[in-house]
Amino acid sequence: MQTTDFEFKRIPAPLLSWYDKNKRDLAWRKNPTPYRVWVSEIMLQQTRVEAVKEYYDRFMRALPTIADLANCEEEKLLKLWEGLGYYSRVRNMQKTAKLVVENYGGEFPSDEKALKNLPGIGAYTVGAIRSIAFGLPAPAVDGNVFRVISRLSENPTVISEPAYRTYLERELLKIYPKQGERCSAFTQSLMELGALICKPQTPDCGVCPLKGICRAFANGTQSEYPVLPEKKSKKSERRYVFLIKTPQGVSLRKRTAGVLKGMTEFPSEPIENKTPEEILKSWGVGAFTIKNRKTFAHIFTHIKWEMVCLLVEAESAPFENRTVEEIKTQVSLPTAFRQCLSLLD
Repeated sequence: MQTTDFEFKRIPAPLLSWYDKNKRDLAWRKNPTPYRVWVSEIMLQQTRVEAVKEYYDRFMRALPTIADLANCEEEKLLKLWEGLGYYSRVRNMQKTAKLVVENYGGEFPSDEKALKNLPGIGAYTVGAIRSIAFGLPAPAVDGNVFRVISRLSENPTVISEPAYRTYLERELLKIYPKQGERCSAFTQSLMELGALICKPQTPDCGVCPLKGICRAFANGTQSEYPVLPEKKSKKSERRYVFLIKTPQGVSLRKRTAGVLKGMTEFPSEPIENKTPEEILKSWGVGAFTIKNRKTFAHIFTHIKWEMVCLLVEAESAPFENRTVEEIKTQVSLPTAFRQCLSLLD
């Protein structure tokens, strides 16, 4: 891990002044209780702020307390999360909610070690909860912070190196305000600068409050930082997805393995040696006709699905059957499969 002689102490004053004047009006910044902060931070992982706003409001209306989340039925919970993806996040949230209710009386602990022991809560989320909700000097290093500091200091370290996070947390801790409201503001100001000004592709350096101390701006090297890990090529998988219409409704089942394990799907199989007709017969689908087909693609973090979705009309199918209206309004169906509903239009 290469360090630099960059003066971190020059960051807080201009950055906090800028944040006070330019921070966005976001729902989770109002009444920042540990529960509200935690929900927002988990939602914001891998998801843009604009996309999260509606989901956050709906989630908090349905589950205003951590006890509500702990006791929520799984199908309702997954439906509330539908469209955000990465469903393991919300499953871990419910596990955490149950532990907080059982072990901490429904109140999040402020202790760093106790928070890290809760499911789905990593170093960044721990820092966010402790600083934003509890007003403690606790750095929260996310992608925005890596980008901002890497450019300010022209640090050539690959951001995936664990030692780099440790280094940034240590250096930022030295310049945090004392315990209180400004700890929350400082954490959020670093994130906000990365989101609004120090953007990945097109940083607005001319209006940046830190341009006077930014080495990348001075040297015109903004595009070179942060240094990212080498991208791994995504594996591709081809699948048949069957939209089976019977007199009882459209067939659904739970996935038992692989991507989206435990989620509801239209019955699907990898495209290998069997024909669609052979697959349907092996499932025991009775007297069927394949009426139409469309191809779709869906990209996950590490894999790309190429899907051939087939509309099948059948007398019977050995699966749960629901009406189209129920599927649209009550069933939590991942986006990858929801695309296939267009075959019914």
